Amino acid sequence: MAEVHGACDKRFDAVRVALAESLDDADVGASAAVFVDGEPVADLWGGYKDAKKTEPWEQDTITNVWSTTKTMVALSALILADRGDLDLDAPVARYWPEFAVAGKEQVLVRHLLSHTAGLPEFDPPVAVADLYDWRGATTRLARQATRWEPGTLAGYHSVTQGFLVGEVVRRITGQSLATFFAEHIAKPLGADFHLTMPAGAGLDERFAPVLAPPEAPDGDLVAAPPGDQGAATGGTAIRVSDGNSVAWRRAEILSGSGYGNARSVAAVQSVLACGGEARGIRLLSPEGCERARAEQYRGVDQILGRSVRYGLGYGIFDPACGWGGWGGSMVMVDLDARMAVAYVMNQMLPSDYRGLGIVLAAYDALG
Repeated sequence: MAEVHGACDKRFDAVRVALAESLDDADVGASAAVFVDGEPVADLWGGYKDAKKTEPWEQDTITNVWSTTKTMVALSALILADRGDLDLDAPVARYWPEFAVAGKEQVLVRHLLSHTAGLPEFDPPVAVADLYDWRGATTRLARQATRWEPGTLAGYHSVTQGFLVGEVVRRITGQSLATFFAEHIAKPLGADFHLTMPAGAGLDERFAPVLAPPEAPDGDLVAAPPGDQGAATGGTAIRVSDGNSVAWRRAEILSGSGYGNARSVAAVQSVLACGGEARGIRLLSPEGCERARAEQYRGVDQILGRSVRYGLGYGIFDPACGWGGWGGSMVMVDLDARMAVAYVMNQMLPSDYRGLGIVLAAYDALG
């Protein structure tokens, strides 16, 4: 069985076994973490940072978690709402006046968080390089018309959500969402999670590049809806190699440019699991936490083509809420069990259940 490093309460040894089995199978490097009552009961890692398996995955290794990042964006918005700085039922244009064109006057903040705003993709599509220009990307979205009446349908805002929510946060706080997150969430919680990787911050040295699936042509892969390994239609053609580039790491593409490991993902989301307070740090009220799983939409997602339940920034998967990233990363937050479970890896696979296996192992430990 593959060697797994870290600490794990005996009760949660099934999580260690699940990670070891995954490393023995398709994983290259990976980490798994479980926090209960705000404290780590499993903090594990193993494998390698590179495809040739020459550089060990270390305790402080970080990688791109893709759309698992959306839970960090959502938590930032929920904290501002809990403080009274952000009204989730207000029109987006209250904070972003230029947004009130092309029929978007009725788009509410909660529509941005629940993928029901009708702006699932840039129209017309943009190049990846255009995503590195925050002002340019948000200006495009402000001018764009919605695809449906806001709030009536959902369509996964794969790339656009981070720009939309991030610009609202910027208008309210005067800070980029990445800066707000770093100062008001990651730093107080002592969590090694980052929404951008600035030069000279010492993060590049710890970064493990994401690895395309072994069967991917030319060692690269274009993002597509789950189950569809063809090129994405109607959206920006983002490749694995883009996510590994220096330009991507320096930018703020908040729907998919978060960097961390399972420990840091679970450490942040444990504050939601524990009613807003973890390890002596209170960031929001219990009522503010409940908003995450307040159902906003139930039905077929117009982009993903499958049934979904969306809360405010989180998918609802009773008894938990959470979300996952392209290729396999995942976080699940159970407010009733006061548990956060995370899985982060570098080896992407087109369709797998590695993260779910970690989550189920944690629930087995709870009994």
